[in-house]
Amino acid sequence: MGIEQTSRLWTKDFILAIVTNLFISMVYYLLMVSMALYAVERFQASDSAAGFASSSFIIGAVVARLFSGRLMEVVGRKRLLIVSLAAYTILSYLYIPSGSLGLLLALRLLHGMAFGAGSTALAAGVQGLIPAARRSEGTGYFGVSTTLSTAVGPFLAVLLSAGGNYDGIFWFCTVSSIAALAVGLLVRLPERRTTAVEIPTPEDPAAPAPVPSAKRRRRLGLTSVVDPDALPISLVTLLGGFAYSGIVAFLTSYTREEGLDSAAALFFLVYAIAVLVSRLFAGRIQDRRGDNMVIYPMLLVFAAGLALLAFEPSFATIVLAAAFSGLGFGGLMPAVQAIAVNSVPEARMGMATSTFFVMLDVGVGFGPVLLGVFLPMTGFGGMYAGLCALVVLSIGVYVLVHGRTPAARRPIAA
Repeated sequence: MGIEQTSRLWTKDFILAIVTNLFISMVYYLLMVSMALYAVERFQASDSAAGFASSSFIIGAVVARLFSGRLMEVVGRKRLLIVSLAAYTILSYLYIPSGSLGLLLALRLLHGMAFGAGSTALAAGVQGLIPAARRSEGTGYFGVSTTLSTAVGPFLAVLLSAGGNYDGIFWFCTVSSIAALAVGLLVRLPERRTTAVEIPTPEDPAAPAPVPSAKRRRRLGLTSVVDPDALPISLVTLLGGFAYSGIVAFLTSYTREEGLDSAAALFFLVYAIAVLVSRLFAGRIQDRRGDNMVIYPMLLVFAAGLALLAFEPSFATIVLAAAFSGLGFGGLMPAVQAIAVNSVPEARMGMATSTFFVMLDVGVGFGPVLLGVFLPMTGFGGMYAGLCALVVLSIGVYVLVHGRTPAARRPIAA
């Protein structure tokens, strides 16, 4: 049975969900920043193996997200969240006794799967806690917890691994996972509402097919793991995540090559602040003025941030690039997620959420692999120029998949 929907946003369960997401995301960013270097120093891994030690977590998350939407319909959002967080806690500890590179890679894949399933269940449940008229605003506030993790996680990774002692990171991740599980147990997540009759099939819209929902026939295929109505707008997420992956994966190397080692830390600090600022106003504008009033400016600002990185870097340009990228990408993601969720009926909210995050993970996770192939030919400046062009291209994609629809021009509250 779902929680009764009201116009109130800041409920106890919404706040507890934000705290749970904060601890989950903290573990994610702590390990993403430190894992490649850990694989090299602990197991003498090659560059490609070290890169896979980092990205295999995201591969596991993508696999889990593909099936999380359907799994939520079977076991429920809360049960999936708790089981995933329990596994998340155990796997966080197992980094400490892991004694070989093969075990580490397997552990990263499983850890990513626990993250993908748990975070998808939590995000889908949160959408049920947010009033429909304030969905963009609420999604932005929920994303603030992830934003804080992007700033605090990398800082703690550097602090805790000082002197090559990575056990401090793994113990902190274990404690954070336990905290996520403890708070997650207290959260009441609304489950999807089921109907007493079968919805007419797309093949024969006129056929009512009034059968009990418990006996509905499930089909295997792409639509069993990806919502077809949420997929078009999620293509914007894929392109944005791909562009953002160039920042996450290569900014540190770029600044080091240019003799600006400390600029990378400054970039992510300014970036996190800018994302936080964007989350405080973008959602309200989207709810009150419509999707287009947010999506177009955010894409242009994000493109401007990438363009600044394409020029000869300095502390000034890096700070400006961080501010523009944070405002653009930070405001874009919750806005697109809100569109994806609003594009489907409430019963398919979990599938829409899963589709959004699958596209985001594919872009962020596999982007560095493709970019790394072309980097020797383009250089860092050419790479960021190409990513700027890609974000500009995504404006055209948005126009085709959503921007021209009436829903994009009117407020959700209407």
